[in-house]
Amino acid sequence: MDKIGDMLVTIKNAGRAGKTSVHIPYSGYKMNIARALFQEGYIKSYAQKDTNTGSVLEIDLLYSDERPRITEIQRISKPSRRLYTNTKGIRPVKQGHGSVFLSTPKGILTGKQARKEQVGGEILFEIS
Repeated sequence: MDKIGDMLVTIKNAGRAGKTSVHIPYSGYKMNIARALFQEGYIKSYAQKDTNTGSVLEIDLLYSDERPRITEIQRISKPSRRLYTNTKGIRPVKQGHGSVFLSTPKGILTGKQARKEQVGGEILFEIS
């Protein structure tokens, strides 16, 4: 039922399986999440593709030393329990080696970007 959670698990599992790319049903919100992952260097590229069954989001995975860049990803805010924070509540993940992603009025931002922009929002997920 959780479209964002399904997207994140699909990316994580494809990386563990050694796949080079993954196809996910397209939505504008998922495209914004893929854009944020790309800007932070977690995926190689992303693009919208039209198929016979509808639009899909194609995400090319990024590997470093034959290990997927995304190994641990955890959904924080869920449809059954939304979690919001202000700027002061944004904490570093794994002593700064991970990232937290938020849905803010200025779009999907990482924790560092949200602190810089002085905005809070819904905590979507974290990558450690």
